[in-house]
Amino acid sequence: MKDSRRSFLRKSAFATAAAIAAPGIARAGVKKDDDDIQTGQFKLKYAPSIGMFRASAGDDPIDNIKFCHDQGFRAVFDNGLMGRSVDVQERIAYELDLLDMDFGPFVLYADFSITSFVTDDPEKRKMLINRMKEGVDVAKRTNSKWALVVPGRYDEKLHWDYQTANVIENIKFCAEILEPAGLTMVLEPLNTLKNHPGLFLTGIPQSYMICRAVNNPYVKIVNDLYHQQITEGNLIPNIEAAWDEIGAFHLGDNPGRKEPTSGEINYKNIFKYIHERGFKGVLCMEHGKTEGGKEGDQKVINAYRHCDSF
Repeated sequence: MKDSRRSFLRKSAFATAAAIAAPGIARAGVKKDDDDIQTGQFKLKYAPSIGMFRASAGDDPIDNIKFCHDQGFRAVFDNGLMGRSVDVQERIAYELDLLDMDFGPFVLYADFSITSFVTDDPEKRKMLINRMKEGVDVAKRTNSKWALVVPGRYDEKLHWDYQTANVIENIKFCAEILEPAGLTMVLEPLNTLKNHPGLFLTGIPQSYMICRAVNNPYVKIVNDLYHQQITEGNLIPNIEAAWDEIGAFHLGDNPGRKEPTSGEINYKNIFKYIHERGFKGVLCMEHGKTEGGKEGDQKVINAYRHCDSF
């Protein structure tokens, strides 16, 4: 009964939305100059964080999701999903299902303070496996398909190759928990120069090698372009080289980690490349805003309209 009711509500919502949005959608299909602001649904699944547009949508997560949908976004993400109450998790899942929106990766494990994946310590492996089981429970309630993992700090007292071997083995154990639930782990390499010194996983080539060694379709990479602009640059060639192992993207300009067009990254060219490759996944807008209030919200939306007008 629950699935039938959701299907009926979704169809009704789509019919109403189509009648209202048809003129905007038609305009969005018209070729315009690069600087023109488009309307309607975006070409790619850019995903605001729940709460990014709080100044415009208020504090309620459901109102935030509705606002994002109204602006043309067809995905959202929520790093703090595991910390929300069961009731809120279920409400989020219901609204996303109703609006046919995707849910980007939630943070399953990201402890920057300890060595974890790099060790062969049985107690730490047990901790990681238990954490994966908690993530599976959240994923089942929220229909989530992607969970983000940061493998933690490196060990200064252990040779790097041994650490890499331990990371591969620990990921294999964790993937065995996630795979039956249809939950894909996405590994996130982070920069150590500006934000996260001391972490083990830092680059796309390193992450690619680990994914190939694990050899499980439920283990992929989330390519955070802000972090990788700092760590290695060469963004499009690295996307191309690692394409088969990339499951999702994180977005943010550099310097400043604000919306696209605020820094040095040519996001319009990157989005064009990703779109031409046929990417159907989520691109999480994991960044701040250069301005506050409703004006800042609109500036972010306009930046994505500009970069999506390739």
